[in-house]
Amino acid sequence: MGADLRRGGLSGGPDTAGTQPGAEPRPDGTPKIVGIVWGLLVLNTLGSTGAKTIVPLPRSLIQMVTMGALVAAFALALAVNLRPRIRPSAFVFLLTLLLVPSVISSVSLESGFGALFRCARLALFVGTLWLLSRWWDGSVTFVRHHIRMYFAVLGSVAAGLVISPGAALPDLYGGRLVGALWPLTPPQIGQYAAVIVGLTVLLVLGRRTDRASAAVVIVPSLVLLALTHTRTATLGLLIGLTLAIGSLILTSAAARRFFTWAVLCAAVAAVGFASALQAWFLRGQSKENFSDLTGRAKVWDALLAAPRTTAEKVFGMGLGDKSFGGLPIDNSWLAVYQEQGLVGVALVAAIIIVLGGVALLRPPSLQRACAIFLISYCAIASYTEAGLGDASPYLLHLALAASLLATPAEAATPLGAPDVPQRHIPRWARRSEVT
Repeated sequence: MGADLRRGGLSGGPDTAGTQPGAEPRPDGTPKIVGIVWGLLVLNTLGSTGAKTIVPLPRSLIQMVTMGALVAAFALALAVNLRPRIRPSAFVFLLTLLLVPSVISSVSLESGFGALFRCARLALFVGTLWLLSRWWDGSVTFVRHHIRMYFAVLGSVAAGLVISPGAALPDLYGGRLVGALWPLTPPQIGQYAAVIVGLTVLLVLGRRTDRASAAVVIVPSLVLLALTHTRTATLGLLIGLTLAIGSLILTSAAARRFFTWAVLCAAVAAVGFASALQAWFLRGQSKENFSDLTGRAKVWDALLAAPRTTAEKVFGMGLGDKSFGGLPIDNSWLAVYQEQGLVGVALVAAIIIVLGGVALLRPPSLQRACAIFLISYCAIASYTEAGLGDASPYLLHLALAASLLATPAEAATPLGAPDVPQRHIPRWARRSEVT
């Protein structure tokens, strides 16, 4: 990526996103190791199942790498925040509460010892987010970490496509793009591409990076997204960007211009390439198969019709592999209901509602727009993808949204008030990030 994307974009210029770049909380106090921790969390959430790779990788080895990344992330976060200083976060607090039904339902071992292992993984994931919350100051620092890491993941996908096109576009997946070097499925690749494209577009509109640097990210990511034929990711990108840019229209001339051109291009594409777009969207499926959501509806009906005890309805059946009857559930809400019960569903709904409510109450800004994009994308994807109830990329996207919506620590001092050294303030009255 370009130099401007690395160092924080252009300086000066008009306020096209509702906040001046100079007014953004400065991330100078964020240690570089925090970016490494974020990258390790991304590695942990890549998963251990997917397509066949060029060089066969044992699942045990992949699990060792991903779990090792999480342990390393927690250890590094604790090392850099040795005397734990954390910031209040409703998002992480609700995630912590989600551990309660997870543990209650998992101790019965109906889902095997793997359920307790997944509970420990979720606890480490949440603990790492608590430690990182110290640096959640409403800046776009973590957005850059997010883009860099997922762009690196997409780089491995592109490398696999160049090295072995046959392995990267296998017939088993209907010719859709998969990870040939690391076992990634088409929905995963589509998700990563859509998220970083949306965030990068918003950074350009907010003048936090230049267009050349953004093009290096956006163009190849869109190509990979198209090769995955992932409808959920495409719709999430389009709807999420529409909502995010819509939140900037009243305060950003750049957002208004982009929105106008996007509508014109969409109209031209809809008229001139209607048949090609329909063929890409259907992926060769019949209308009956498409309306059945590629067989998902049958799994959902069977899951809801399965007999359950009162305890299983309330707390679920324990953290599992997000499947029912050997078939993937592919719905976050039903997966949470299956594994963490109605309590888990209520907590996950509270997470989405709280983040969305806070975003709507914030004044227009680039950070708010990025948060709206991430929240709306995760909400849309939750209908056909699982992951909101366990350590996953979706929870990492929402954690990024929470970091963008955090109130800067500097805001605790009234405008124009003298900066009184902390040592001259009684301990009970000091501004503290500790909760």
